[in-house]
Amino acid sequence: MSLAIDAGRGFLPGPDTSVFAPHLIAEGYTGPVVGYGDSVWPMAPMNGNPSADVGAIYWDAFPAGLREEFRLIAWTLINGELTTSFLRERPASWRTRTSAPIVYQTAWNWRRLAIWMHAQGRGSLRSCDSKTLDRYGSFLLENGTARNTVHKALIALTRLWVFDGLGPSPLGVGRPPWDLHGVDDYLPPSTSTQGGENLTEELAPETMGPLLIWAIRMVDDYAEDILTAAAERRRISAAANSNAGTPDSLAALHSYVNGLLATGHPLPTHIHGGRTCLNIQYVAGITGASIDQISKRARTTWRQAVSRQPGPSPLQTPVIGTIGGQPWRDAIDFAEALDLLRHLTTACFIVIAYLTGMRPGEVLGLRSGCCPDPEPDENGKLPQHMIFGHVYKTARDEDGNHLSAGVLREAPWVAIAPVVHAVRVLERVVPADALLFDHRAHYWGKGKMQKGNGSLRVSTLVGRIEDFAAWANEEATALGRGHEVIAPDPHGSIGTERFRRSLAWHIARRPGGLVALAIQYGHLRTAVSGGYAARSRDGIHKLLDVETARATIDTITDLQENLDDGLGISGPAARRAINAAATAPQFQGTVITARTARKILSNADLAVYDNPNTLLMCVYNRDRALCHRDTDNTSPSLDRCVSSCANIARTDHHVEQLRHRAAVLDKRAGRLPDPISDRLRHNADRLRTIADEHDRTRITLLESAP
Repeated sequence: MSLAIDAGRGFLPGPDTSVFAPHLIAEGYTGPVVGYGDSVWPMAPMNGNPSADVGAIYWDAFPAGLREEFRLIAWTLINGELTTSFLRERPASWRTRTSAPIVYQTAWNWRRLAIWMHAQGRGSLRSCDSKTLDRYGSFLLENGTARNTVHKALIALTRLWVFDGLGPSPLGVGRPPWDLHGVDDYLPPSTSTQGGENLTEELAPETMGPLLIWAIRMVDDYAEDILTAAAERRRISAAANSNAGTPDSLAALHSYVNGLLATGHPLPTHIHGGRTCLNIQYVAGITGASIDQISKRARTTWRQAVSRQPGPSPLQTPVIGTIGGQPWRDAIDFAEALDLLRHLTTACFIVIAYLTGMRPGEVLGLRSGCCPDPEPDENGKLPQHMIFGHVYKTARDEDGNHLSAGVLREAPWVAIAPVVHAVRVLERVVPADALLFDHRAHYWGKGKMQKGNGSLRVSTLVGRIEDFAAWANEEATALGRGHEVIAPDPHGSIGTERFRRSLAWHIARRPGGLVALAIQYGHLRTAVSGGYAARSRDGIHKLLDVETARATIDTITDLQENLDDGLGISGPAARRAINAAATAPQFQGTVITARTARKILSNADLAVYDNPNTLLMCVYNRDRALCHRDTDNTSPSLDRCVSSCANIARTDHHVEQLRHRAAVLDKRAGRLPDPISDRLRHNADRLRTIADEHDRTRITLLESAP
């Protein structure tokens, strides 16, 4: 085994030796770099990803007798480099250098081994031979741990053997038996061949719809009011903290408070520690009095009055945003201004993440200036806005090593209007050239401030999204907009990882790829899947293929089950739909990966699309399609269905809904004047005619048999 290490074999680090060689420290990192003898090794110096939290190694968590042995091998793991000749015999996931997340994950698994060895009475890695590792591997197998977790642990133990031999003072750790004979005997049975995003559940429409409506409303309608109010709140707070108490300021204070008391107007208060208190900063900012002058009188002279006459602390900033034609606030309160700013920036994250399909880390890695205004082309037409960001997950150098700082995405993201608005809002929150979600710019004095540089952590955004949803629901309830309440998702927390999958789900299962949930808000009527956001960009197109294939299989499976129960079907494509449904059993239990999705989507006999908006089924045949007379599209435009198309089929279920829709139109017509009511009744009659035609021509599975 040919190995090499920069430090050179024979070099033993001392207590003050840097844990990280200089070339391993990420560009732009300005924090501390710990010494070899420190009890905690944060991995931050190796990390250039602004949103990644790569953890730290806590040496006190290792048994004392084994601690220093593992410490030396961990130092070698960080600073050592594997040669190309050695890597030829390794899996493709092995690299010349070990990235910060892998170092952390490896050390975590080493700690589990150390604790197990200590319990077995083994006080040194010199006794960790191949037989010991075999017993530990069996322990992991029998411990009920998930297959993927066990696999990662086995890889970590292989690294223990490799980097012990690479280091300056080898202990003779044995070669793991799975490295010679394979890992299958040490892994629990596989329960799925899928992983990552394919296992992520999309957000339910009743969750995602109102969430997106409120997020876009915040960005488009409320942002100016909130940004102005937050700036005024900061101005008032700064003034209050710098005011010097003078006789004139005291006189102004008494005039202000006594005037409110004399006229019976409420005093500006807020809740502090569960108690209603005079809003001292607010009063100081608008009167010029000092904090000390107000505090003394708030505790004595005005204490009872505060309890009797509590009231808001309105900022004197304009409110121009509306909802339902009315101002959304009479005024923004001093106490809520920064909370609203936090909700606004959270809304910006939701809009960008959902309406581009970016991964959370990519959103959090965006910088001010990432979405420049486009220049007109030679015809004076403005092209679409583009977002220039970094990709982190797949970033590699020429040797295949992970680049934590990411690389500039070759194909920028296309940004539709709400996304551009969200970026512009964030650019007003952070300094020029800063990360759009720079954690220092997004900290407003609540909770513990995040350490170091970089963006907000994903875990922080998870909590803020839940807070935003709760706030939006309070607003919807107070305004009597029950249809805009964000329902709890059946699969739990909204999180940040589910937006990409939800976008793919809605594009794949909504007519023409329209992002139907955003259309409800009236912004995205031209955003179709063919030119939408990241459709053709690396990454999300695979998700779109998987979701489209799943939708196809779901459609033909449901159709087959219903046909077996005697469902009737009509239309020129009815028999083709029946033939497609007959193939459904072969897909039972099939895991839809990107590869199987491509096979399904390339099979013209499976091109069956349900269209809930027009209450029909499209059994797509390009040569017969009327929605694509002059294009080369390989999938239908379900928002442009033509009633005489040869690809149409309808089931009994569609017809039941047609008659229900006709009844609704008749009911509406009875409340409206002519000629609107006549038009509605005409449409209702047309729907009933289609339903009657279905009843006359429907066939069943038995009737379709040759």
